[in-house]
Amino acid sequence: MTLSKILIANRGEIACRIIRTANRLGIKCVSVFSDADSDSLHVKMADEAIYIGKPPAQQSYLVKEKILESAKKTNCQAIHPGYGFLSESYEFSQLCTKNNLIFIGPPWQAIRDMGIKSTSKHIMSAANVPIIEGYHGEDQSEQRLLHEAEKIGYPVMIKAVRGGGGKGMRIAFNQEEFMRQLQSAKTEALKAFNNDEMLIEKFVEKPRHVEVQVFGDQHSNYVYLYERDCSVQRRHQKVIEETPAPGLSEETRRKIGEAAVKAARAVNYVGAGTVEFIMDPNQNFYFMEMNTRLQVEHPITEMVTNTDLVEWQIRVARGERLPLRQEDIPLRGHAFEARIYAEDPNNNFMPGAGKLKYLQPPKVSDKNIRVETGVEEGDEVSVHYDPLIAKLVVWGEDRKSALQKFRYALADYKISGLTTNIPFIISLCDHKEFINGNVHTDFIPMHREELFKTAKQSDIDDELACCALGTILNFESEMTKIHSNSNLVGNMVPNFWTNNKLEKQFNLVFNNESKTNFKINVKYPSSVSNSYEFDINGKNHTIKFLELNKESRSYQCDVNGHRVKLSYSKDSETGLFSLFLNDRLYEFKLDEKKYEKEQSSSHGDGDLNDSVAPMPGVVDKLFVKVGDTVKKGDPLVVMIAMKMEYVIRSNRDGVIKAINCSVGQNVKKSHKLVSLAE
Repeated sequence: MTLSKILIANRGEIACRIIRTANRLGIKCVSVFSDADSDSLHVKMADEAIYIGKPPAQQSYLVKEKILESAKKTNCQAIHPGYGFLSESYEFSQLCTKNNLIFIGPPWQAIRDMGIKSTSKHIMSAANVPIIEGYHGEDQSEQRLLHEAEKIGYPVMIKAVRGGGGKGMRIAFNQEEFMRQLQSAKTEALKAFNNDEMLIEKFVEKPRHVEVQVFGDQHSNYVYLYERDCSVQRRHQKVIEETPAPGLSEETRRKIGEAAVKAARAVNYVGAGTVEFIMDPNQNFYFMEMNTRLQVEHPITEMVTNTDLVEWQIRVARGERLPLRQEDIPLRGHAFEARIYAEDPNNNFMPGAGKLKYLQPPKVSDKNIRVETGVEEGDEVSVHYDPLIAKLVVWGEDRKSALQKFRYALADYKISGLTTNIPFIISLCDHKEFINGNVHTDFIPMHREELFKTAKQSDIDDELACCALGTILNFESEMTKIHSNSNLVGNMVPNFWTNNKLEKQFNLVFNNESKTNFKINVKYPSSVSNSYEFDINGKNHTIKFLELNKESRSYQCDVNGHRVKLSYSKDSETGLFSLFLNDRLYEFKLDEKKYEKEQSSSHGDGDLNDSVAPMPGVVDKLFVKVGDTVKKGDPLVVMIAMKMEYVIRSNRDGVIKAINCSVGQNVKKSHKLVSLAE
């Protein structure tokens, strides 16, 4: 069977990743895009692209008919669904078959059987795959679910039957929590999967999340490509993945791999799939679910097995046999993957949206470092989709060397304009328990205090302050050069100075904290380009800026003979500078009253009278009306952002004075949703 043209029913980094492999195989690719993605990288990379609708996925990427129509219009022979969206919709797979289009994925029957968690548990039990105790029945009444939870014994896991990616999943530790968490899980599941059926399982405390990559072809051949450890999670979603799983015995590795193949064989699986297991501290493992698609973290498996799993998918879809037998699949070295998200770890990992004003990925010096992304500098991270910016994938000869290289590459990743989880991931890599491979799904909550370290006043010394102010002066000097029409050679006087005054005092504020305020007296000598003399608390410092790479805005700053490498960007709207130095991001500004006022009004916290949007999103529910009396903590509004549900609660007891939003409304971060009377 020949495949010469495929449509990719997805967006972002996975669409770009599929295009690269398909083009290498001589296959043309068609992308689809919404209004939000008209200038996106996956559209630019494709041979053709088709517009499919408005930004909400329900009006574009999830509309089966639009995807099929686009494939027919461009004479595609197959559709690759990527992951997410329609990748695990058995109805879509079925429609592809009916329309003579190859679905690059498993048969629709396998997607149906493994996608419904209750059904999959029965199939796995019959196939002698270990399963965990739980209720997977059809009676979905709240009383029945509560009864089953109490019969199993708390804590229990509440999971959407059609769920995935941590959505529609909650933990309950007692009866009171159970009813509240059940309602929240059902609401989120209905939004994400259009189905709010639940199953209840015994929650294994401090488990590991270990999954196995499996592959099947149309000739009943099956292999496993070893396991990945995805235990370090927030909100039941993965943060760091690695392979092989640390500390696993060879016997357990073989047993869990063979169990995964049993699971695939039980549903006549074809293509790439992942069988997920919960593993207890004694390395006993239990089937959790099967993801009937390519996984986000598949690149680390490629790194240790020297394979291209997208190529395997295409070959299997063409009817070819698997490229390798089980005994021929290597397991070499160790690989890590980090998901680089636009989110704020210090604010409960709240997702963000907005423009990537500065974006410099780590320098990829060899094939052992991969950056999988679908965005470029200046692109928007949209409120309508997952806030994933990129995946950083690193391979090393062993876990220790891979982790060292991984940490270095993370520190070399520079992003501003949006808060990211990069500093948090670096903190994870530096934690002694993670270094020792002692990982489990409670890792982040257990080590919260050590992991959530932020820059303190004591971290910002005179040398850092010199680098920061030198950055501002150097930026002004560069801007003066750019806007000057003259051909002057040498130093250009910044806008801060007039011809008759070459001394000035600056007040710098770091991380928007008034305590980290530096008063610096500056002399601006005209004899040496980009050179300054600073006085901080009576101590003199000589500063010089040396350009390394203009395109990436990389410099060396010489402070009294000590040279450090840095890069920076400036937000033209706010005047805020972002300085990347010593593996950290520092934000600072000149202490100007007008700017301080703007900053305080943009925090999004509001005062006690206002409950505000903590991020951009869509108003999904309103629980109150004007005149209602509420208590502190009462739910007021439910927002949907980045495919997740967020409940906004009252800051205090009071009476509702005004409601400044409506259901279905798109609101910006810090929008006042509900106001209380004074």
